[in-house]
Amino acid sequence: MDRVRALAELDRRILETSSRRTTEALRAALPLRLALPHLEPLLARNVAKEVRKDALAIRRAGEARAAGEPPGEDAVEALLAQGRAIDGDFLVKVGRFPIGIVVRYEEILPLRRQRIVQLLGAAYRILGAWRAGRGLRETLRERYAPEELESLLAGILRLYAMATRALSRAVRLPALLRPARDSIGRRLYDIMDAQGARLARDAARGVFRRRPGHAARL
Repeated sequence: MDRVRALAELDRRILETSSRRTTEALRAALPLRLALPHLEPLLARNVAKEVRKDALAIRRAGEARAAGEPPGEDAVEALLAQGRAIDGDFLVKVGRFPIGIVVRYEEILPLRRQRIVQLLGAAYRILGAWRAGRGLRETLRERYAPEELESLLAGILRLYAMATRALSRAVRLPALLRPARDSIGRRLYDIMDAQGARLARDAARGVFRRRPGHAARL
């Protein structure tokens, strides 16, 4: 089993589920429902770029584990630089939609750095605890208590929500919605944070739920 790939796949599923749940909640909320045609393409492309960045961080954690040394500041800086290159691809793609966006790095980079540090550390610990013949679910159960795993996932998803809120404030909205930009950003964050907390709880419960007759693997 490619453990790095399996962990990156779990991360992808978590982020995509978070994005899907957020979009469903946005459709029921005003004024976000009015802004959704402008936000939805951004959210879809945004989650795709974050999945790419997270996969790079998990791969770097795997390389550090293979070398027997925890990832340091040089790894964080390299991932930040790679993230900016991915942002460039993202901006090209969203440029095809009827929205405009300017990435405010002074606001986003501190959040991104925190998230990288958390993800690198968690991936390094999980990969180190993963023994031959064990699945990812079993490894997570051995490495974390239920509340610890939930807190870890909720924290990572909260930083993702904070960075997305900062990104949403850079979207050029129609004149009718511009006065509500700040309230839209706050409401988007509130929804993403609530959905992230719920997803973290659901995911942690899923890891620790025993399923008779099934192998404990993700």
